[in-house]
Amino acid sequence: MSADLIPVSQKQALTKKDFQSDQDVRWCPGCGDYAILAQVQKLMPELGIPRHDIVFISGIGCSSRFPYYMNTYGMHSIHGRAPAFATGLKASRPELSVWVVTGDGDGLSIGGNHMIHTLRRNVDLKILLFNNRIYGLTKGQYSPTSELGKKTKSTPYGSVDAPFSPAQLALGAGSTFVARSVDVEPPHLLSTLRAAATHKGSAFVEIYQNCNVFNDGAYSYMTEKAVKADAQLVLEPGKPLVFGKAKDKAIRMNAKLQPEVFTLGKDGDLSQAIVHDPTNETLAWMLAHLAPPHFPTPIGVFRSVERPAYDALMNDQEKDVLAKKGKGDLQKLLNAGETWVVK
Repeated sequence: MSADLIPVSQKQALTKKDFQSDQDVRWCPGCGDYAILAQVQKLMPELGIPRHDIVFISGIGCSSRFPYYMNTYGMHSIHGRAPAFATGLKASRPELSVWVVTGDGDGLSIGGNHMIHTLRRNVDLKILLFNNRIYGLTKGQYSPTSELGKKTKSTPYGSVDAPFSPAQLALGAGSTFVARSVDVEPPHLLSTLRAAATHKGSAFVEIYQNCNVFNDGAYSYMTEKAVKADAQLVLEPGKPLVFGKAKDKAIRMNAKLQPEVFTLGKDGDLSQAIVHDPTNETLAWMLAHLAPPHFPTPIGVFRSVERPAYDALMNDQEKDVLAKKGKGDLQKLLNAGETWVVK
């Protein structure tokens, strides 16, 4: 979508500035999207991928302006269909690095079916879902992730819908990589995006993002400096689930095989704490269910496992058939098999 997409020599190092387009960034002042854009642009040079081999595809919504601001190729597609467009592109051009940028409304409402099947197929896409728990572009209606009882322009007496958990949805669909981060935690967001970028297969990253116009402070319970140490559980592979200002709280499984918070030194010791393992699907599922007020909010990589990617399998199958049967003939195909003549 932007100019100057001339292939760059591998010897020529790119910088964050090289990934900034010439378009004015048009989000509301203070929007969390700015922080996400900055970290994505910061990550891109690390990947060592030429700009002409990177594509950002979006649907409709505030987040969907994203491709305009990346100095790469991109597509602003139609509502909820970004995963479908991206699947087609990745399947036909497997050498490209394809990213999908969507929101909780675009990706989980009208686009929910496309999202589920993209993750189920394990298409090698990097999917960033900005979750602000509101419809921002259409001026403040409740979304699939808005909490029960949420009062908005479309639910003046409070929403009676139970919200989706994007992480639970992605795990249920079989995504091989599921993570969560926050717009106001730049180092954590960057490391999470880095992990997603290097994953082969569908990499789903839910990003808690503040909409300061229509849903300001939606995540203040876990982002404010005074509370975040006790309200966030930072997931680190191979390390126990410990949190708190004094790092004195941990999570273990009780006799009923249910997670519980306990105080180190008072209720038990560190050996009882669960050690995070992103290859453990049962653990990932449990972590995705942890939520306030009884538990801190987990951020980091919930699940990361290897499974053949859909696009790679499809291309291997195509090569195999061509080797065995040769190039096909469309006209013969149309007239082959079960055909009838209607008189």
